[in-house]
Amino acid sequence: MGLFRAKGVVYKPVENVNLGPDSDESYIKANVKAPRMAGFLAKIFAWFLESRIFGAFLLHILKRNNLIHKLVTNAELEESPVYVPLHPFEELNEKEVKHVNSDLSPSEQVQQAVGCLPLPSEKIVNGLKPSSRRWTIMDYSKAYSSGEITPYKVAERLVAAIHESSSPPLDMAFFINYDAEDILRQAKESTLRYQRGEPRSVLDGVPVAIKDEIDCSPYPTTGGTKWLHKFRPCKGDAFCILRLRSCGVVIIGKTNMHELGAGTSGINPHYGATRNPYDPSRISGGSSSGSAAVVAAGLCPVALGVDGGGSVRMPAALCGVVGFKPTFGRVPHSGVLPLNWTVGMVGVLAGTIEDAFIVYAAINGPVPSHETSVIPPPKMYFPMLQSTNSVSDITLARYGEWFNDCSDDIRTCCSLALHKLSEKHGWKTVDVTIPDIEAMRLAHYLTIGSECTAALSSYLEKLDIAESGWDVRVALSVYGAFSGEDYIKAQKLRNRQIQFHRNIFTKADVIVTPTVGVTAYPILNDALQTGELDYINGAALVRYQIAGNFLGLPAVTVPVGYDKKGLPIGLQFIGRPWSEPTLIHIAHAMQTLCISEYRKPQAFYDLLKKD
Repeated sequence: MGLFRAKGVVYKPVENVNLGPDSDESYIKANVKAPRMAGFLAKIFAWFLESRIFGAFLLHILKRNNLIHKLVTNAELEESPVYVPLHPFEELNEKEVKHVNSDLSPSEQVQQAVGCLPLPSEKIVNGLKPSSRRWTIMDYSKAYSSGEITPYKVAERLVAAIHESSSPPLDMAFFINYDAEDILRQAKESTLRYQRGEPRSVLDGVPVAIKDEIDCSPYPTTGGTKWLHKFRPCKGDAFCILRLRSCGVVIIGKTNMHELGAGTSGINPHYGATRNPYDPSRISGGSSSGSAAVVAAGLCPVALGVDGGGSVRMPAALCGVVGFKPTFGRVPHSGVLPLNWTVGMVGVLAGTIEDAFIVYAAINGPVPSHETSVIPPPKMYFPMLQSTNSVSDITLARYGEWFNDCSDDIRTCCSLALHKLSEKHGWKTVDVTIPDIEAMRLAHYLTIGSECTAALSSYLEKLDIAESGWDVRVALSVYGAFSGEDYIKAQKLRNRQIQFHRNIFTKADVIVTPTVGVTAYPILNDALQTGELDYINGAALVRYQIAGNFLGLPAVTVPVGYDKKGLPIGLQFIGRPWSEPTLIHIAHAMQTLCISEYRKPQAFYDLLKKD
């Protein structure tokens, strides 16, 4: 292959790189050289990649043409590799926050979070157009406590709504698995607690959906496959599920996801293409597709996802909901499929930032003894959203060329939202340069792919590959082509980017970007049975996601408007490590300015309606 060896980039030492607006570092747009493929074409491509004769040659050409060789494999850089983005905890002296003791129970932490919420404002509630009103956790809690409705009655409506949405003509494919009897049993127990005047927390009786990447009894954990649960049976609840159950939630089932999290569309050939409630002919995004869609459709106010490459924030933005990904190491990962050890993180999808905050409070806790960590446990602070003093002196960093590398509608909408935020609160926006963004995307892709194949290696040896979708067969072939040298170079780039971002965070509190580069695109019929390979749209969807995963940074997306077709648009804020309170404050300020314009999706269920 020496004849085909692409020359690698020679990267300047970090200290010699100018991160200011006058930097001479050029912005490289995603250089994706792969046509969209689905149906028979996807099958042919998979067969060639799996062929002993053609496979290695094809994979070499793919890696070379898509700049992996130039920007990663053959690159020269002096930084040492960083394999895990664990950041030592440091006091950030954030404003309008309160310290929360680490020895509180999940329900006590939820109570602390509720105490931080703003009082309901009649002005805001009435300002919401009736067509756009999404019920929140506090709405459910008040309805149950007042006796206006019971958790059991809500569960009956919910089961009927899930059945309707899963059947023709809708076929929304929100769920991989749900058990009506189990939903009603949990709701009956919750109803009895309310009748006794003993709800466990404001989450008692609230429906919550779980991505099928997280262990949750009585369901198998499929990871969106037809085979993984046969090799790895679910033996109990994940850590985050145990904490939610102790708060009294009603777990309503396992949501659909892109198979193995190996794509961005949410089109799953085994369990159906999860459809976007704002336009069921379009994608919901992946890989936490079902979790975003069920929240958007009103089936629950909140759901859990796992974010390994924007997999919470991307579908949240496409489906018009909030997506919140904490700092790497903040939420224990016990009981989550180990598909991507160093980039994946449990995240929350919710109708409002307040609901994301409440569930974050519930699942946030000490790391179990078997999850080793080289850093002391981080302290926990909650944002005091009820404070009459808005957080002042926030500085937002914006890299103009990157920010603008999206569709016209997204660029216009996100720029306007950012302008509104600065006007309202007097916050500053500073221009910065973030070098090597395309190299970071490729290094992350190489990392998540390598970790996925390593995690699944013992299962893949026994697997009949015909049980996997054709798009995933292609992905696994590409992942398997990455070498140890590729992986180490990617981790050297991770160290480089951690240093760049650390420097930017000395000048700004957060980095602001659109959440995705395109809004939800159409689901084409040829993809339904095979999945699809659409790396051009995929690169646009992950364009702004990677730092949150590869560098372990917290990030949140908030709905800020719609494109000309009425499809949702999100704005993303990326924070320094452990700065979740500031991120929630900023997201709340943004939501407050946009919430009166929120629209109800085409597919929507009102579970608290009066009979």
